[in-house]
Amino acid sequence: MISKVLRTIFLIFICFCSFSCSPHRNQFTIWIGGSPQEIDYWQHVVDRFNRSTGSDLQLIRQPTYTDQRKQNLVVSLVARQKDPDLFLMDVVWINQFARSGWLAPLDSFSVADTLNDNVFFPSVVNSVDRIDSTLFALPVFLDVALLYYRTDLLRKYGYENPPETWDELTSMAETIQEGERKRNAGFNGFVWQGAQYEGLVCSFLEFIASHNGSLSKEGIFNAQSEYNADALQFMQNLIHRWKISPLSTFTEMKEEEVRRSFQSGNALFERNWTYAWNLHQQDNSAVKGKVGICLLPHFKNGKSVSTMGGWHIGISKYSDRKKQAEAFIAFVTSFTEQKSMLMQVGWNPARQDLYTDSALLVQIPRLSILREALLNAVARPSLPYYGQISEIIQRNVNDCLAGKATAGEALKKIQEESETIQSMYGAQ
Repeated sequence: MISKVLRTIFLIFICFCSFSCSPHRNQFTIWIGGSPQEIDYWQHVVDRFNRSTGSDLQLIRQPTYTDQRKQNLVVSLVARQKDPDLFLMDVVWINQFARSGWLAPLDSFSVADTLNDNVFFPSVVNSVDRIDSTLFALPVFLDVALLYYRTDLLRKYGYENPPETWDELTSMAETIQEGERKRNAGFNGFVWQGAQYEGLVCSFLEFIASHNGSLSKEGIFNAQSEYNADALQFMQNLIHRWKISPLSTFTEMKEEEVRRSFQSGNALFERNWTYAWNLHQQDNSAVKGKVGICLLPHFKNGKSVSTMGGWHIGISKYSDRKKQAEAFIAFVTSFTEQKSMLMQVGWNPARQDLYTDSALLVQIPRLSILREALLNAVARPSLPYYGQISEIIQRNVNDCLAGKATAGEALKKIQEESETIQSMYGAQ
């Protein structure tokens, strides 16, 4: 009895603190997380906006880690608090937030010239930010994966160009790995993200999509296809048959593990996001000045595909400063601010017009490659229960990479377990 009373008192105390300690309802706030450097940059953006508009927007710092940032947002939105007014969302959160009724439609942008003129990438806005034809978010900066390669080693072994197909990559990697291991036993032909985490889903989607596969057919989840099975088997073969990717691929290879392996001079090819480029050019990098980038390879009769990443901005349905919030979205997605993000912190802009700007292309030639990758980017399944589907994909694909299951067995389990999740939500 006493314990129940204490629990009740504790819950009342927590509720009191959550409301009394939260920002005053008349404040105008944006919640943003990330590294200290990222927060510092965002504070400058907010300050510029306030100076130019006479507004009083306040940046409320959130955790560095993505999962914690999402948790904080969900707690506030479930409680229907008026703050935050604005917040950034990982690309995979938007569908859940919109279908939960937490996002305000961006009505003033739905007929804006910027959308009608395709200033933003249609492939991004239409597949991610629009839910049932209603616009709920806009991209702020984007990300895609690219293939990094050692220019010096390709020349050394007589290759003029990087691979366009997966078969070409395999052939080059086998030849160069054999030669380089005579002096470096730890050298690998190709490093990529295969550990059991969200990054594996991105890798998996790229392999199957570059073989004309997908996870849906006529809008229905469908993991079991010949194309998907061939692509997944290829992923396993990279590790166990051709042995150009290390066994650690399915145990520990995430973004940073992959980057460090390549940057230390221990790999020929690397699949990674765009952030790795600047790090590879640092003075302490063993591959400084020896790195090229290109689109990810594809299978014969397929096309190069990269999984879509990045962060998008939305307005809380419960905000009491929606008009001012829309003004900030217009500000942060303007040509000037998008260019500032590119030049000062290296974030890939959401606007297409920066990728075709002649002056910028002279300064940053890789923008043309990034633009092509973004035009062909593929989104992860747009589902309100995506997190559960992702876990199923991660676990079963990783089992296949580890040799615990065949490609067919893994895809069968993905299909069956996903159908169970979908039935819980009343979906097909």
